[in-house]
Amino acid sequence: MSDKDIYREIQKRWDTVAKPLNSLGTFEDMICRIGTVQGSIMPDISKRAVIIMCADNGIVEEGVSQCGQDVTAEVAGWMGRRESTVCRMAEHAGADIIPIDIGINMKGSPEGVTDRKIRRGTSDFLNEPAMSLNEMRQAVKTGIETVRDCRDKGYGILATGEMGIGNTTTASAVCAALTGIAVSEVTGRGAGLSDAAYERKLEVIERGIKLHGLRRTSDRKIMQDLKSASDPDDRAYMTEQESSITDASGQAERALSCVGGLDIAGLAGVFIGGARYNVPVIVDGFISAVAALCAERMEPGTKKAMIASHMGKEAGMAYVMKELGLKPVIDAGMALGEGTGAVMLFPLLDMAAEIYRNGFRFEETGVEQYVRF
Repeated sequence: MSDKDIYREIQKRWDTVAKPLNSLGTFEDMICRIGTVQGSIMPDISKRAVIIMCADNGIVEEGVSQCGQDVTAEVAGWMGRRESTVCRMAEHAGADIIPIDIGINMKGSPEGVTDRKIRRGTSDFLNEPAMSLNEMRQAVKTGIETVRDCRDKGYGILATGEMGIGNTTTASAVCAALTGIAVSEVTGRGAGLSDAAYERKLEVIERGIKLHGLRRTSDRKIMQDLKSASDPDDRAYMTEQESSITDASGQAERALSCVGGLDIAGLAGVFIGGARYNVPVIVDGFISAVAALCAERMEPGTKKAMIASHMGKEAGMAYVMKELGLKPVIDAGMALGEGTGAVMLFPLLDMAAEIYRNGFRFEETGVEQYVRF
């Protein structure tokens, strides 16, 4: 059956449950979409895991975070010992934890954390690109391969998480570069910043985007600027970009490599892998959402396998969800990271799936089934 046929068949089964049509709202659509991704009218989400990409960010050197890089390794170590917040939540939700060192700034990896290190943290993007294109692509490949391995082990659904001090800065920079929205509109205070530190964070992102010539305006606007630019450097950059102005994949790769993070690139690969290997993937908060946006830009159509969990507190979250056409069902002002919001969705999906599979049916009652118009 085609994706549309599977969706319709699941919707028809929902309609046989003894309740008003669409009365479980977004949860009915989620079950339909999960079944569509899995290619089954009886979707199975019983075996699940949260993939947590851990990496350090060189931009921390610019004073954009309260914490130093050593905290990344410390928290990753808690994950390896199954002691961190998301680990306790995942245990309650029946989900396995898959923490991956994709770029922690340390020799080796914490015990219990899978070593897929590309490099020991990214560079300070105010001095040079955060990473090379090849390193960024290796990180994406790591995410894709992780999903393939999970598919082969029978996982039916995955959640995304991350750990990396400074990664709200990198996520905001990538978001601003790809959407054209003002830096101040997509940048929050992360784990907590003073007014002065927040202003510094905005300045750092603005400088990074300008330094690397990342496009922050619409295609039409940049083409207009190309015709009117008088500054030789601006015109040289725009001329270089003219031939690839519509190459969304190239733009996403360039933003990731210049101002992004290895954790974001790895998660982008997880979302791409979800679409390739027919495994639905739950979007967590802002960092995860930016990775999802990158994945959709790199491989259009990837969003078909994405399920939104919660509306993270970071400023850019709503913009990314709108562009991806996703609707989070949890809106609690959360900003913990690690994949905690994504894991919180599992019990809610379990309840919806139980009603879908075993709910009281109209045929078991004396009540006539509602008609869908």
